[in-house]
Amino acid sequence: MSPDVFDTVLTWVAAVLMVLGSALSLGAAIGLLRFPDLLTRMHAATKPQVLGSLLLLTAVGLQWRAWSLVPLLAVAWIFQLLTAPVSAHMVGRAGYRTKHYDRSDLSVDELEDVVARVEREHGTDDATP
Repeated sequence: MSPDVFDTVLTWVAAVLMVLGSALSLGAAIGLLRFPDLLTRMHAATKPQVLGSLLLLTAVGLQWRAWSLVPLLAVAWIFQLLTAPVSAHMVGRAGYRTKHYDRSDLSVDELEDVVARVEREHGTDDATP
């Protein structure tokens, strides 16, 4: 394969990855605006965003074609991969503690018994494990 053909293929692969990553990020943004409650919005903010950022960072690496950029892009994606679940957990916990969710949408509430037990032990209304 000649260098010109290889360059063209990498450019098209980067373009497809950029479009897919942008579509996932756009889907996450639309989900944040359109979903009805906290739990579904939290899901929309984390799941497609992590994959979308991976696709976009991979596209940037392919388009720039610099090996020195790979560690920086990897660190950026690892940071996103580590912080998105933690932030979603904290938002979900705060939403559960403040009762900003629709109980009818939950099929199983595994925290209900734990929260009730902790509230009985500590005598507070907002304690969680």
